[in-house]
Amino acid sequence: MLRMSTLFLRTLREDPADAEVPSHKLMVRGGYVRRAAPGVYSWMPLGKIVLDNVAAVIREEMNRIGGQEMLLPTLLPSDYYEATGRWTEYGDALFRLKDRKGGDYALTPTHEELFTSLVKGEYSSYKDFPVILYQVQEKFRDEARPRAGVLRGREFHMKDSYSFDLDDEGLQHSYDLHRQAYVRIFGRLGLRFAVVSAQSGAMGGSLSEEFLAETPTGEDTFVRSTGSDYAANVEAVDTPAPPAASVEGRPQAQVHHTPDTPTIETLVGFFNAAGLGRTFTAADTLKNVLVKTRRPGDDDWEIVGVGVPGDREVDMKRLEAALHPADVALLDEADFEANPFLVKGYVGPNGLLANKLRYLVDPRVAPGTAWVTGADKPDHHVMDLVCGRDFVPDGTVEAADVREGDASPDGQGTLYTARGIEIGHIFQLGRKYTDAFELDALGADGKPKRVTMGSYGIGVSRVLAAVVEQSHDGKGIVWPREIAPADVHVVGTGKGDQIETALRIAEELEQRGVRVLVDDRKGVSPGVKFTDAELLGVPTGLIVGKGLSEGVLELRDRASGESEEIALDAAVDRVASAVAAG
Repeated sequence: MLRMSTLFLRTLREDPADAEVPSHKLMVRGGYVRRAAPGVYSWMPLGKIVLDNVAAVIREEMNRIGGQEMLLPTLLPSDYYEATGRWTEYGDALFRLKDRKGGDYALTPTHEELFTSLVKGEYSSYKDFPVILYQVQEKFRDEARPRAGVLRGREFHMKDSYSFDLDDEGLQHSYDLHRQAYVRIFGRLGLRFAVVSAQSGAMGGSLSEEFLAETPTGEDTFVRSTGSDYAANVEAVDTPAPPAASVEGRPQAQVHHTPDTPTIETLVGFFNAAGLGRTFTAADTLKNVLVKTRRPGDDDWEIVGVGVPGDREVDMKRLEAALHPADVALLDEADFEANPFLVKGYVGPNGLLANKLRYLVDPRVAPGTAWVTGADKPDHHVMDLVCGRDFVPDGTVEAADVREGDASPDGQGTLYTARGIEIGHIFQLGRKYTDAFELDALGADGKPKRVTMGSYGIGVSRVLAAVVEQSHDGKGIVWPREIAPADVHVVGTGKGDQIETALRIAEELEQRGVRVLVDDRKGVSPGVKFTDAELLGVPTGLIVGKGLSEGVLELRDRASGESEEIALDAAVDRVASAVAAG
């Protein structure tokens, strides 16, 4: 039983100045967390209870699929990450430090390397596999812009699990087990979520899916199809490319003097006013965006041209995902000055290719397509520049923005967008890590067989914030019972008998196995107590107030806002029944 008279808790009436999303505002105001540094939070008693409740659900479902829990160190020497190249690949996102002897260490963002090394040290026979290992612990990532409270922090709580199998069929089975477990976990937590195709990023591997809690405040955009069950993070959307067209009989490319047309809008206006016998749109133009990339560990930047249809913008998140693990940045004035052949507003494919710069294009820029684009000199553009005839790009890249109404990559229906918070991610890693550590199992035939892996994460603290994002109102948090800090909030509103009765009922409920938070504070007004109760969000409220003199209490449902009067003598049974019913 939690007594508010002694609970280490202070609620706030005003939103924190740096809070932008509901979960950040309400978790701070409710005394669940307190900021210690940018992206770093202390979990207060009520917050720790809710965090542990989420972890308990995760543990139950992980154990159900045969997972075995471990606890690995969060401080690791660089050797593990150097074995897979991730010491460099992680770049600035990795918290690095040196010990007193000058050795390099990291605060771990993930544990593929150490789990693989441990399995190699313990298991050597095909009879030892398959195995699923997991842990629930703190992770660290040096976020450039920590924001939104615990949604994007530098220190966060995470469940990470790893499967080790002898073959690809076994990996698929382990992957499916985790996928099903995740569906059960997020269902039990009352979350509305989508499962979408995703990029593997720094994790590596092939198949990858994200679990996104749907909310307008989410920082991830994903798409769904109107004609199928296709769903994907925008970074993982593959653009359907038109079939290659013949270049025979196509008009020859012509350079036009196009003064004062550095933008797509001015360019289209110029050509439509030029009397060329056709109408031009932004989709007929080829926009060439210049970026510079640098692979982890390199000092020098490489300039890359990215060509997209002029009616599209370059989505930097999609471009960064496509070029991962390289850093990506737009060119600045110094870059243009150092490369005078790059004419701002008039860059074309051939100027890039002639100067041996890498040139990547959107898949829509297919062989046989004709474009209006820069002619590589001021105030000049070229018309009817045909891909495959007049220029040959170095490859394609998924960089253009994804829009509602775009054709679905599976050929069924069109796409529409939604936003969500990433709460889980599952990967088929394959043999990237087992190759690095030479993790083999001796087969039944006496020959070594390389083990294959899967990696599966759930952001425990992010899940908690996602629940609040989806489950709150103008008064405060509305916790699902499975993870609430208590089943019932008993409020004694006055003095003497009311508080004493509230305490007696709370004790009886506790004896019945009900988790109780009781407001037994003296000298605090009923209004303040009611406001705190609504802010804290316990599913069931029991008010011991003025009606006590007539043997009547008030039972409140936090989610629906409905209330009813119940008899004092029946209160314990009624509350216990309400809790049991969920």
